[in-house]
Amino acid sequence: METKQENVIRTDYSEIMQKSYIDYAMSVIISRALPDVRDGLKPVQRRTLYDMYELGIRYDRPYRKCARIVGDTMGKYHPHGDSSIYDALVVMAQDFKKGRTLVDGHGNFGSIEGDGAAAMRYTEARLEKLTQDVFLSDLDKNVVDFVPNFDETEKEPSVLPVRIPNILVNGADGIAVGMATSIPPHNLGEVIDAVKAYMKDNTISVKGLMRYIKGPDFPTGGIVVNKDDLHKIYETGSGKIRLRGKVEVEKLKGGRKQLVITEIPYTMLGANIGKFLNDVASLIETKKTTDIVDISNQSSKEGIRIVLELKKDTDVENLTNMLYKKTRLEDTFGVNMLAVADGRPETLSLKQIIEYHVDFVFEITTRKYHTLLDKELEKQEVQEGLIKACDVIDLIIEILRGSKNREQVKKCLVEGITEGIKFKSKASEKAAAKLIFTERQANAILDMRLYKLIGLEIEALQAEHEETMKNIALYKDILDNYDSMAAVIIKDMDAIKKEYGRKRRTAIENAEEAVYEEKKMEEMEVCFLMDRFGYMKLIDKNAYERNKEAVHNENKYVFNCMNTDKICIFTDTGKMHTIKAVDIPLGRFRDKGTPVDNLSNYDSSQERMLYVAPVGQLRSDRLLFVTKTSMCKLVEGAEFDVAKRTIASTKLADEDELIFIGSASEMEQIVLQSHGGCFLRFLTQEVSTMKKTALGVRGMKLADDDYLEHAYLLAGHQEYTISYHDKEYALNKVRLAKRDTKGIKPRI
Repeated sequence: METKQENVIRTDYSEIMQKSYIDYAMSVIISRALPDVRDGLKPVQRRTLYDMYELGIRYDRPYRKCARIVGDTMGKYHPHGDSSIYDALVVMAQDFKKGRTLVDGHGNFGSIEGDGAAAMRYTEARLEKLTQDVFLSDLDKNVVDFVPNFDETEKEPSVLPVRIPNILVNGADGIAVGMATSIPPHNLGEVIDAVKAYMKDNTISVKGLMRYIKGPDFPTGGIVVNKDDLHKIYETGSGKIRLRGKVEVEKLKGGRKQLVITEIPYTMLGANIGKFLNDVASLIETKKTTDIVDISNQSSKEGIRIVLELKKDTDVENLTNMLYKKTRLEDTFGVNMLAVADGRPETLSLKQIIEYHVDFVFEITTRKYHTLLDKELEKQEVQEGLIKACDVIDLIIEILRGSKNREQVKKCLVEGITEGIKFKSKASEKAAAKLIFTERQANAILDMRLYKLIGLEIEALQAEHEETMKNIALYKDILDNYDSMAAVIIKDMDAIKKEYGRKRRTAIENAEEAVYEEKKMEEMEVCFLMDRFGYMKLIDKNAYERNKEAVHNENKYVFNCMNTDKICIFTDTGKMHTIKAVDIPLGRFRDKGTPVDNLSNYDSSQERMLYVAPVGQLRSDRLLFVTKTSMCKLVEGAEFDVAKRTIASTKLADEDELIFIGSASEMEQIVLQSHGGCFLRFLTQEVSTMKKTALGVRGMKLADDDYLEHAYLLAGHQEYTISYHDKEYALNKVRLAKRDTKGIKPRI
């Protein structure tokens, strides 16, 4: 018995991983995330539109449930889950996202403010007329290649025969592996004019094309304010477009005004509208502006309308510039014109996109007219056979009457074989032997009905033949002459522009950088208060003086600072959080205050506060850091004057934590207390001043299972008493020793 040998392939694991990942990445790039430059569609969009076409869900027929479309697409062409198909279908129906919608949605397909579409079982859809006329109309004319679907039970088009540069008209966005695409939408009429200009002169430059395509045309309108940068963006295929919303000023009674935002930047779509409203509210709350009295979102199906009610004598221009600077009313749209061209991802310039489109349109037009020509040549052959048959109709009838079967007649008509056929005369048999019809003509003669022999019908046949000959001449001219084909394509594009073109929505201009004068805050000294629950507030100095005793009794941290200062919060995890004093509400002494968690990154569930001080005080101070494992160091306070909201205030060893932070500038001695009851007193000068990134030096030698619980700072002759085992214990009585020695246990 033969033993089957195993074929074991030995290879480096990293090589397999590398190859597999590259295969996966290319699959995502080509078959999922990036559009094809020819039709501007991703596979999921192409398959959904083709499925709707196959199901007969045309623009002039009733809507069909989206669940039916999604299920059919998933079962036949796109086996990757229903959500990706429905999401693609929804976006193709949203007129605020697409330059031209490709699907006519019926029902709740979401809103410009970020509301999601209803479930697919509730919504209905059908193809738009544009999609049917411009994207799918010639699929029956062999204009594109059909490929097997995932299980080879159906055929699907590898690309749709789109007759406009859809990748420019509708734009595209997608994130692949290691690359992303972001192409803004453009005006259909302008894009068609640019294509015509290229066809008339293929040496035209990007600058020349930009005489027709002024820039992006977003469905949300807005204003592109960096017109001069567009040439470089279209030349290289990447760059940043600066977008602003459209702001109008309306006058109210009593001399008051209101700012009305009627168009928003394309990037503000969805949840970012709510974020914009929150940002404006935040500007009001933090007193960055006191000019806005009220803000309301009055947007509806008719369009965007966000109203800001203003105080009298408001500097409208300065406030508008502030909104441009501080909110998303001015934003950037990152352009990266990446698409699949010739089967590989490529960043394309404006001219390259139009070149690829024109080449594609010429290809599908050539294939279309070859198909039409072949059909006309078939018709010509049949018509000429029927006309010829009418001239010898008596002979053909005689052959039919004398034959036994259809095949016998066919052989006589095609090859002149008369054997077995009964003729009335030898002359008829000789004439029959001379007949030469083609196979197709013979079939047409045999299928011809008797009424076709009526005189008028024969005349109609001859007229039809003349029409066929004209068509053949026309199609041959189109196929043989570039200018003739170009004229046909241009005529077709003119018809598309006339029916589907519309006015530009986005204005293109050069605008100066938004500059606004920030009102300078009046600098004043305030008192910072924080209670043991972490609620903090600022009160003015007079309120502090009036309630001094209550202030200190009810609050854990109390100190004076400037309202331009920053408050630093040090925690046991080694972090330091900063809060601008201006962000802390200035109120009355009895006001509740704001939780520290709301204004900083401090998380009361994860860390414990050890020390709070203003930056102004820290600049001339030195801080003592003591950890649980008895590491000590002094750090200059100036090191904590930073711009970041959260930094590491010290370096900690694994499993270590801070137990004490305090101001050591005027303190001469340090006392450490361990969990095991050991005390050690030594001079502050024995601890080195280090950078905040250092671990520090050892303060007390600890037993194996011991750790530090408390640390204290003492002035020279200060009497400092603590409660220890329910009795008072003066720390000054602890024998003065050296750092890095064992502590002593007190006798009480």
